[in-house]
Amino acid sequence: MDVRHLELLRALADHGTVTAVARATHRTPSAVSQQLRTASREAGTPLVERHGRGLRLTDAGRLLADGAHDVARALAQVQARLDELRHQPTGTVSVAALPSVATFLLPPVLAELEGTGVDLEVTDVDLPEARYPRLTRDHDLVVGHSLSATVPAGVPELICVELVREPLDIALRPGHPLAARSVLRPADLVDVEWYGVPLGFPFDAVRLAVEEATGAPVRVVQRLRDNRLVEALVAGSDRVAVLPRFTTHPGARVELRPLVGVTAARHVYAYARPDRAERLACRRVLDALQGAAAAAATP
Repeated sequence: MDVRHLELLRALADHGTVTAVARATHRTPSAVSQQLRTASREAGTPLVERHGRGLRLTDAGRLLADGAHDVARALAQVQARLDELRHQPTGTVSVAALPSVATFLLPPVLAELEGTGVDLEVTDVDLPEARYPRLTRDHDLVVGHSLSATVPAGVPELICVELVREPLDIALRPGHPLAARSVLRPADLVDVEWYGVPLGFPFDAVRLAVEEATGAPVRVVQRLRDNRLVEALVAGSDRVAVLPRFTTHPGARVELRPLVGVTAARHVYAYARPDRAERLACRRVLDALQGAAAAAATP
């Protein structure tokens, strides 16, 4: 069985449709269908079957798709041992990362990898926290966040490394009536208007915690994704927002105050498929991410 065919079957299991596989693997749908037919012919049994207007794996196809996990990991282990023998990890590592986390992690990582033979191919992705683990289907490493200190549900097959716990502070303009306080409590925040984030995004859990602690609704006037935009809007108003400590620099534009009495921090995770995590280059990048995270958390 051709290893490339095993990977294709695994991709169909992961993505669900030929069109999605074609998009993820930079092929045309017709090319994917042709390769699936070739795989069936070589296996001597149908590996896919018609299902509605598309294709799905047969029992034999699912068997081989599951086996592709073990084959990929074994090949990655051999490649890692070869890299170790040569004393030099090389190659491109694709990284999908949340922009507000990539802002403080990636500059030192890129600097550390300069001239090592390991290159990063970075994609910035801002999604609800539950969707980050799914990106491991198409990327070697995925850096996302969660308000929970536990591994998100549905990712038991992934390598999951917590990089850092980042405090989430309340941002407000200099001179704001609340800026005179060194810390803020939930009761301080129910009578002011907020700039929030879309529902399902981790920062919104802070708003929910404030509402639960006070029994009063928070007035969210806008829901926005971009932290720099939120920072600019806070600087020009009496509204407040939740912003991450490591990439928000208090000064002339905004001030930050810790929020006490509720959980107000995000946990930054790195995710990877086990086979991809075996690559020495991936391990090198993960080590660099951990070092950058430790440096960011050091006062």
